[in-house]
Amino acid sequence: MHFFQSSSNTYTKLIDAYTKNGDFKSGRALHAHLIINGLARSSQITIKLIAFYTRCKQIPHARNLFDKIPHTNKRVWIAAIGSYARHGYYQEAMGVFVEMQRERFQHDRIVLPSVLKACGHLSDGMTGAKLHGIVLRNGFEWDAFVGCALIDMYSKCGTVDKAKNVFDGMVEKDLVALNAMVSGYVQNGVVKEAFGLVEDMKLYGLKPDIVTWNTLISGFSQANDGEMVGEVFKILDDNGIKPDVVSWTSIISGLVKNFHNMDAFKTFREMLKAGISPSSATISGLLPASANIADLRRGKEIHGYSMVMGFEEDLYVRSALIDMYAKCGSISEAMSLFKKMSERNTVTWNSMIFGYANHGYCKEAVQLFDQMVREEERKLDHLTFTAALTACSHAGMVNLGESLFDLMKDKYDIIPRLEHYACMVDLLGRAGKVSEAYGFVQRMPIEPDLFVWGALLGACKQHGCVDLAEIAAKELYKLEPESAGSSALLLNLYANSSKWGEAIKMKKMMKKRKLKSFPSRSWIEVV
Repeated sequence: MHFFQSSSNTYTKLIDAYTKNGDFKSGRALHAHLIINGLARSSQITIKLIAFYTRCKQIPHARNLFDKIPHTNKRVWIAAIGSYARHGYYQEAMGVFVEMQRERFQHDRIVLPSVLKACGHLSDGMTGAKLHGIVLRNGFEWDAFVGCALIDMYSKCGTVDKAKNVFDGMVEKDLVALNAMVSGYVQNGVVKEAFGLVEDMKLYGLKPDIVTWNTLISGFSQANDGEMVGEVFKILDDNGIKPDVVSWTSIISGLVKNFHNMDAFKTFREMLKAGISPSSATISGLLPASANIADLRRGKEIHGYSMVMGFEEDLYVRSALIDMYAKCGSISEAMSLFKKMSERNTVTWNSMIFGYANHGYCKEAVQLFDQMVREEERKLDHLTFTAALTACSHAGMVNLGESLFDLMKDKYDIIPRLEHYACMVDLLGRAGKVSEAYGFVQRMPIEPDLFVWGALLGACKQHGCVDLAEIAAKELYKLEPESAGSSALLLNLYANSSKWGEAIKMKKMMKKRKLKSFPSRSWIEVV
């Protein structure tokens, strides 16, 4: 690639274009050219290059550029923090801000929104509250950007009441602030309060826009409140506002989340009849409906549609396709798509590892987990370890499972969740270490749920441990008093162990409590 001598302004426009498109190869070549002609030392060029490398996920390059610039230039600090926060590198943004404070720069209202955004995404409410104090001491609360950033930070940290205090204290409440507050309410599951706020602000002349209404539609859809979704649609119609692709996508996502899968397909058809073209987000939101009910035929139809519409290469669509094929048992198809991906996110990796583990390809699941650790360790999350532990459990790899559980806590600082404990109980129980599994349950720092006790009861049945089965069944009954599952399992265990007296007692108890065990059913669709 050849570059002619141009003005600094022309080069910054070129860098902006490469940043927008994520064109790492061309941007890197331009950077080399700028080093040769000496313009790379310009702070203006450097700021643009930091943004470019951050956009292209080349954080070491961005950091290297930042370190070479004299740290007396405040604009460079602001640019670095802004770039990191804008592209999701929140920990890095906080790190640079801490360094900036050490250099004793005065606090700047321009940099605070970026830092507050990082605090919100990291759920660092303590640092966010300290920054709020800085805002008040410096009189920045009048700034609309700072105010909206505070609302967003408090909302993401789960303290929506503090977000509302900030909103109430704003001298001039504009539409951006209203949308931030509505979004905050929705994020925290208090959608009716958001709706009430919108209605209240209309009385003060603040007119909501489609973004406001779409946030409410999303909130009510996720909350499984179809009546209020209909109410919002009616308001849109009364005001002559046409629902857009985001409106329809929000409804579809909510239906899928609440397992109204057939209604999701129906809504998708209604959307097309209304003349609204779906987006990649619509497709990635609809595909889990096929996965939920293992409907491979519909999943393939959506896959074909996504290819026609040009969505197949989208990262989120491809990840949803992998998840759908894996859950429908088409592991080879899922792996074929996985291998073709040039970029993968956490969901992509997790879906493929889960797919392998749940269909008996446990060795492949562990190998893929190891590959993820080598290639994209930063993307590991709690679900990645759940998938790997599931594979270990199904394959009886006790030592590996125990080491992964410790690795998750000690190296990656992931606090074990109930699903991790259930996997470990299942792992030990399947391997015949039922007493160890029970001891593991007793040492849990959180209260075991029905999945943990269910895993123990299943292990007791498999290995004929009647005494521990009675304990597990009793705990399950406390959690699910109306379910006959644990009682029926214990009844069968008594019968298999020739403990006929106990079996008769259990039968009478089930009859007295009117517990009925229903015959199992399964279904399969032949494609």
